[in-house]
Amino acid sequence: MSRTVESVPRWAVATTFVLSIIGLGFSIYLTITHFQPHALVCADTGTINCAKVTTSAQSYFLGIPVAVLGLLNFVVMLVLNSPWAWRAKNYWLHVARFALTVVGMGFVLWLIYAEIMIIGNICLYCTGVHVVAFALLIVLTRVTPTQLGWVDSAPLE
Repeated sequence: MSRTVESVPRWAVATTFVLSIIGLGFSIYLTITHFQPHALVCADTGTINCAKVTTSAQSYFLGIPVAVLGLLNFVVMLVLNSPWAWRAKNYWLHVARFALTVVGMGFVLWLIYAEIMIIGNICLYCTGVHVVAFALLIVLTRVTPTQLGWVDSAPLE
């Protein structure tokens, strides 16, 4: 059985590509500051304390720095959200894009919980990554079901 892939509106392609670039930028900075904490520029206002968040026990997942996982995620998302990947006819590539976004958002929800409930501080750069991940989820939730034939086709303009 062949699965067809519908095209998506140009706004979705452009938006996801730009969001992936922004997420990559935040992730590069967070990865650099993870390994060189003196490079971190963030005021400690009591509630906002990037250094406390990025050096906490929760800044690791299975022994891997969360910043590195974020960097890897956004490198892959940049490729999957490139205009070239959006034009691909491979059904599973588009499923992978959506699945990675959903898994990433689940991870973001855990990180937000950790910041607020466990660490007691918020990192502005981490929040930037969280906002980008949520925006990607919104865009992809809007276009992916129709693109992959999970719902009846309707104009996505």
